[in-house]
Amino acid sequence: MAAGLKRDPIVILRIDGEDLLEFVNGPSYEAEIVSIFSHIASTDKSLRHHIIEALGKLTVEQGIPPISDSWVINNIVEPALVSQGGNGWDKQVSYEEAFLEEFKKVAFSMADRLKDQPVIVAHSENTFDGSGVKRLLSNNFELDKTLNSALENLPKDQNGKLSKEYLRVALDVLSPSAGLPPVGAIEEMNKITGEVFKMVNADDGKVVKEDEFKKILTEILGSIMLQLEGKPLSVSSDSVVHESLGSSSTEKA
Repeated sequence: MAAGLKRDPIVILRIDGEDLLEFVNGPSYEAEIVSIFSHIASTDKSLRHHIIEALGKLTVEQGIPPISDSWVINNIVEPALVSQGGNGWDKQVSYEEAFLEEFKKVAFSMADRLKDQPVIVAHSENTFDGSGVKRLLSNNFELDKTLNSALENLPKDQNGKLSKEYLRVALDVLSPSAGLPPVGAIEEMNKITGEVFKMVNADDGKVVKEDEFKKILTEILGSIMLQLEGKPLSVSSDSVVHESLGSSSTEKA
């Protein structure tokens, strides 16, 4: 799958239960599920709730289709729960060993159903490593044009000055040119942006000249670039493809 992601940002995966069986029977199963259970365990939640929540923590890499999709819930997850536990899933579970065993039963049942009803998933993955920002900052002509475009629709006072409160709006406008996600779209990116904005006192409400506004915006881009270069941010998403696809257009996870 990783090789496919390098060729194309969107990969069509056929989830047919094989990867799920490999995960459940593999060496990483116990450690991964125990880790998930330790984070979600609650005496107020039923075994059923725990299992569904744990499934939501797994991905196509473990052979789990997106359980946020109603078709997956209704045709794969719910039948697996019913076949293995009937109405007994309302009981509580507090031991890791018990959860491991019960989860494995459901996973095996899901794998059987996926074998008969494979789920086609569109998988996309993006890595933000600051390279887009670096390219923009290294081209003065392109940078100036992009900054002017980001500022042209921002409100100015009678002296042509701009409030620093519009820095986020300006950053959102130029984000595509800098290879960045939209402002507010990714939680991890929000943290990076928030730290950078604190550093340049972006929320002090001051009004500055246009050149100063551009300078601050350029500093924000530079700081974001350095953070992403030091620790690239990878973001993936999965969505079920409900229309029928030919086998020639699928790539197995």
